[in-house]
Amino acid sequence: MDNRAGEMQVFLRVVEAGNFSEAARLMRMTPSTVSKMIGRIETRLGVRLLERSTRRLSLTVEGQIYYERSLALLAEIEDVERNLSTGAASAGGTVRVNASVAFGVLGLEPLLPAFWQAHPNIVVDLSLSDEMVDLYLDRTDVAFRVGSLQDSTMMARRIGIARRKIVAAPDYLARHGTPRTIDDLSRHNCLGFNFRRAAPVWPLKQSGRTVDRTVNGTLLANNGETVRRMALAGVGLARLGDYHARADIAAGRLVEILAEAVEGDEEEIHALYLGGPRLPQRVRAFLDFVAPRLQQFLNES
Repeated sequence: MDNRAGEMQVFLRVVEAGNFSEAARLMRMTPSTVSKMIGRIETRLGVRLLERSTRRLSLTVEGQIYYERSLALLAEIEDVERNLSTGAASAGGTVRVNASVAFGVLGLEPLLPAFWQAHPNIVVDLSLSDEMVDLYLDRTDVAFRVGSLQDSTMMARRIGIARRKIVAAPDYLARHGTPRTIDDLSRHNCLGFNFRRAAPVWPLKQSGRTVDRTVNGTLLANNGETVRRMALAGVGLARLGDYHARADIAAGRLVEILAEAVEGDEEEIHALYLGGPRLPQRVRAFLDFVAPRLQQFLNES
């Protein structure tokens, strides 16, 4: 009997577990059975899906494609069976979402109550982190990414642009003075980040060209919200997205400085997701609801 869906489930578990033994334990099978099932898939397809080593398995290019398509197909099967078994007229299931802390708190969370009114059967599994997540290994359906996109088999929907601003609390500026040029930054406490993709430089304009200005400070945080709170406390200068500092600037809690120097300092925001044309209905419903509203949120800046 053809059991390709079952083989796909075994393949996904092997990839996520990182080896045959752990996958076999989780699925209550023997390692030899798991190995034979993976071998059967590779023989049928005529390609190698996994590179075996003594330390860990890794996906080949074909294996990455098979993993992505299997993940989407099994999710679609799950949706069909759940909706038919419950007699649901609307999409249901769980959508796993990842976003940066600030974008999630300020942009995404306020949309959820209305989303659940429209789609009461969808569970949103929301994780907020400024670190990059692996959509495949973390089984994330949608990730909102700030910055340039790398080449990928994932789909992307453009949300908008985040423009950077340098801000500080009035109390900090009263004590330390207001920077007038980018050279003045060397005398100020510039709050920064510690995640892998962060660098201790701010891209700033000087004499008509953009230069990467090295900055230093007493804080390195793994999320923008901590940096914002320390700026509010008068600790130092912060370089934040305009949507992140918008309310504080309007209320006078933070003051924008060196506006001309940060002109053009911006990054695009995309929603990345798996599935392509086989996108599960629950994920499509989530994206179709939040994407235009998040675009409007960014345009308010």
